[in-house]
Amino acid sequence: MFNFSLTYNSRRTTEINTSIVDGYVGLLDNLSTDNKLDLISKLTASVKTDLTNKKSSFKKAFDAFDSKKSAEEIIEEIRNSRVSTRQIEAF
Repeated sequence: MFNFSLTYNSRRTTEINTSIVDGYVGLLDNLSTDNKLDLISKLTASVKTDLTNKKSSFKKAFDAFDSKKSAEEIIEEIRNSRVSTRQIEAF
């Protein structure tokens, strides 16, 4: 039943997206050929920019941590910076 729900939602989303695109096409029918070609080039540039941004942000998420310190120095620095505010009460 759960898989059916996901499939149904996916189909419904696709139907909604298709109807939105069809609505835009209806609006664009009255544009001149030059305006349509200009719009196509702008949409293409937008998609290319989106793809480039997605690729670079994915790579940035997995970039190595850059530091001149050794791993041991960083670990020691982290351990020394820890502060305990816990107060232990006597019974």
